[in-house]
Amino acid sequence: MDFAPVGQLLADGDRVCCHLCGRWFLSVASHLRYHGWTKAQYIEAFGLELGNPLTGAATRKRRAAALTARRAVEPVIREAQRAARERADDGTLTAAAARAAQGRSHPAERLAKTLAALATVDPAARAAGNRRRAERQRARTLAETAARFGFPAFAEYVADRLASGMSMAAVSREAGLHKDWVARHAPAAKPHHTDVRLRPAARAAGHDTVAAYLRDAHVARHRTVAAIAAEAGVPRATVVAALEHHGIPVRTHATKRAGADLRRRAAAATLGYDSVAGWVAARRAAGATWAALAAESGLAATTLRRYAS
Repeated sequence: MDFAPVGQLLADGDRVCCHLCGRWFLSVASHLRYHGWTKAQYIEAFGLELGNPLTGAATRKRRAAALTARRAVEPVIREAQRAARERADDGTLTAAAARAAQGRSHPAERLAKTLAALATVDPAARAAGNRRRAERQRARTLAETAARFGFPAFAEYVADRLASGMSMAAVSREAGLHKDWVARHAPAAKPHHTDVRLRPAARAAGHDTVAAYLRDAHVARHRTVAAIAAEAGVPRATVVAALEHHGIPVRTHATKRAGADLRRRAAAATLGYDSVAGWVAARRAAGATWAALAAESGLAATTLRRYAS
């Protein structure tokens, strides 16, 4: 049974309690030989810190005073302390401690001290510190990932991969990061989902961007949404969504309308007018019937009626 709480070394003045037998000693470390334990085994078993001397406060003070006296007359101790200070100043000691702690669970004694210290910190200040730490870690991850692939910034790396046809999931697998995390930290690089699907067709048509491809096909060449979808190998809804995303009005039956516009302009020019509407107004004012106008222009009477004021 345990005679003292795990993670805590009970002290009563100059003596401390042994967790194994409940007896009190100036130094439990010296007593452990009686149980056949090492100090490392004892510390790990009862959740104590590696640096715990397993002695009471009074004993530690006496030993510190004795060491100070010996330091004045023993060069070996002075040299050892000088070397220790150098290791602490250049970070060697910290690095060695970090390596030693790898894979070791957080001892209960350290956890209790940490929680006690955190209890004295203002919650808002603690939250701000956690945010700063998270921001530093995020910035470090972004910079290291970009540098690993030869880019000055993470967003440029993501934009390059997406431009090459890779999906966001493929980019995240290559980078070893979660897809949603990548998307959050490279929002400017993430293209619209329709651009990803239409980009191959745009490049095949000789356009650098999907917007330029759609304007050329739908506005300049009067290709229908269905024709563009068939050419790109995507659903019609994808083309409609892409046109809306780039602010290009969807023209229903674009090819037929374009042809009709050309025929009307040609008819107006043949009749000596700038527009069919102007010719219709002039001829109707002269008393011409709709049938006569249709015969003269070659356009259907129903079409001509739409131009009447």
